[in-house]
This record gives sequence, structure tokens and C-alpha cells, in this order.
Amino acid sequence: MVLRRILRVLGSDPRAARNLTREEAFQAFTSILGGGESEVTVGSFLTALRWKGVTEPELMGFALAARSQARIPCRDVPDLVTVCPPHDGQDTAPPLDVASGLIAAAAGARVLLVSDRSVPPKRGLTAASVLEPLGLSMTWDPSEAEDWVTKGRFAAVSVTGLLPALLPLRRVRGDVVMRTPLSTVEKLLAPPGASVVIGAMSGPVLGTAAEVLQGLGHPRSIALQGVDGGVIPFVTKRTRGIEISREHLVPLTIEPPDFGLDCDVEPELPMFGPPEEGFGAADNPGLVKASSDATQAILNGELGPARNAALLGAAVFLKASGKAPTIADGISAATEALESGAARERVEHLKSLIR
Repeated sequence: MVLRRILRVLGSDPRAARNLTREEAFQAFTSILGGGESEVTVGSFLTALRWKGVTEPELMGFALAARSQARIPCRDVPDLVTVCPPHDGQDTAPPLDVASGLIAAAAGARVLLVSDRSVPPKRGLTAASVLEPLGLSMTWDPSEAEDWVTKGRFAAVSVTGLLPALLPLRRVRGDVVMRTPLSTVEKLLAPPGASVVIGAMSGPVLGTAAEVLQGLGHPRSIALQGVDGGVIPFVTKRTRGIEISREHLVPLTIEPPDFGLDCDVEPELPMFGPPEEGFGAADNPGLVKASSDATQAILNGELGPARNAALLGAAVFLKASGKAPTIADGISAATEALESGAARERVEHLKSLIR
């Protein structure tokens, strides 16, 4: 099997391991997605990469292998920004990417939010937790996602709908427990050439994420170290990011006080106690309702940290899409879209498409 050979390249000692070439990484991930590798071997491979540290050529190879087998929508849709938050979700803060996406769509961007539902090991709250109580939904059909983006300027699509071969890997993810390169690869399933906003965890992975996006040919994108490694900026402190502007990588910092959007606390979810073994926030009806209520409150104009964070997120999406030249311009456009009721109208329009 391919992974057995490549595991010998990686070795058992991280200090002596050799990095994979892009071609080797492509072969490895193609074999994994093809279903020809055992769960034990796949788990060993992912763990070895975590020990060693994944490189840009490796992520490029994994992403290209995944894209070669995925059905990716919206390849030729103009003004598109693909939003790629962590698919295992959040458990302490409400997922505000839906609110930000709807606001950005109301302000003129076309937004494709790539997410999923109850992804292990975290099984946190995602767009799916928010959309259904709003009367909307996440689709598993790439063609339907493209139709919604074209007609309604917003869609949330499941990454396992784009690439069903990821679904059998969920048990491996649950057993390995820690984050692996799978968490990054699934965030790279975006239309080639489209703008991308991708969440990155703290540390040097921010630069790696930006370099991979640039290498994959996305001329205008943003990698952001937002809340929980997501795409929504902090409201209590600075958020770091990197903007990809064709051949240039430009540091990006978002300071909430610069825009009058700073708060004393971040948006929070109520405490319900620790989840049962094998369950997460997405399995708790109270937390699902609280996350949806937070988005509904933002769309209704309620002031507070969640609104401020959603406006910052929408500004990032608008800047990445090219609809706003600066974050400040994006915040102005997002605020107008929210306060005019255009974001709420966007929800009603999307409901008519879903029916």
C-alpha cells in the first residue's frame, strides 16, 4: 500500500523524519481518499505528520489530491468569497460566520460558506447549528449551492457533500483525537481562482496557510487567526492575519478600537457543563438554540459583542472578495447592510429559494 511506503519515509522519530515532496503527499492522500488504506494505517500516517509538522508542499499535495476528486461549485461565479472556518466547530463562542456571511452578501459579495456538521473529535457548533433554526439550511449538493449563490448571493455547503470520501475518515479523526492535516485540507476545498477567507490556529500555521493559498492560485485571499482559529475577528484584542494580493503576502491586523467595535468580553455561549463522552456542543440542544439566537439577535439589530464581531467578520469577507478596498470600508458597507434591514431581507430571499 502507498501509505506503508510513505510511513517508512516519515520514520518513527520526528527529529529524523524527512518531509514529503508534493508528489508524495498527492499520492498519499489520493490513496487515502480511494479507500484502499486501513484505518490503523491512516491514523498512523496522520499522527506521524502531526509529530513532524506539516509543510507547505505537503499541504499543497493533499489539497490538490482532494480537489481532483471533489465536486467544487461556483468555479466561474464573479465577486465570490469562499469562507472556510474550522469544520469541527466551536464550543465556547457562537459560530458567527453565518451572520457575517449574510451581512456581506447583503452588502454585495457572493458568499460560499464551506462547513459541516458534528465533525469529531470536537463536534462543535457550526453553520449547520445556526441555519436550520433560521429557516435556512446547509446543502450537501454542490449544484444546489451554486444555484443559491447565483440567485441569493449566499450558500452554506457541507464539505462531505463536495468530497464524500472524507466521511469515512471521521472515525479515524475521532480515534486520533488531536487535530491533524485533515483539518486544514478540508478548508482548502475552494473554487480555483476564487477569493478565500480561511481560519488558522495560533502560531506559525498562519504563514503556511497563506503560502498554500497563494500556491494554489488564489490571487486575493485572507488567512486569519480569529476566535478558536476561525474566520471571525476578536473584539477584545488584536486579530492577526495575512492578506494574499496576487504575488504579495501582506500582514494584516484588525484592531477593534480603530472602528469603535471593541468590547470588554467576547461573544459567549451559556455554560451547560461538560459534554458526555463522544458528544460535543453540536449535540446539546440548548447550545444550538443559543448559537442560533445570537445570529437572529444580530440580524434584528441587537447591540453587543456578537454584533461587533459579525461586522468585523463581514468586513473581512468584503475585503477578500474585492467589494471593499479596506477593512474600514468593509465595516461601513456591512453596517449599512445590517442597519437598513438588507441582511434580514437576504434571509427571506434565501428561504424562498430553499422552498
